[in-house]
Amino acid sequence: MARRCELTGKAVLTGNNVSHANRRTKRRFLPNLCNVTLQSDALKKRVRLTISAHALRSVEHRGGLDAYLLKAGDDELSLRARRLKRDIVKAQAAQSQAAG
Repeated sequence: MARRCELTGKAVLTGNNVSHANRRTKRRFLPNLCNVTLQSDALKKRVRLTISAHALRSVEHRGGLDAYLLKAGDDELSLRARRLKRDIVKAQAAQSQAAG
């Protein structure tokens, strides 16, 4: 499993530990990833995703998973998230066509 957020694309960064004697040793900065289950209103089902804590706050701020995915660009989303976005667009189009 890659240490990468499925919604924002945040991944592992590298850098140095710097000691008091100014010696540098390699280290990794890991993203704060959470395994969460989010509800999709358009698909009427729950989806398990591995996302960063920052992305979880952004999803809540934008008003849910559907709103976040519709506004997000495809370049930062994972393959699973892009498929989910495509399914949400299809479901919303079918729902609006049936209503009107």
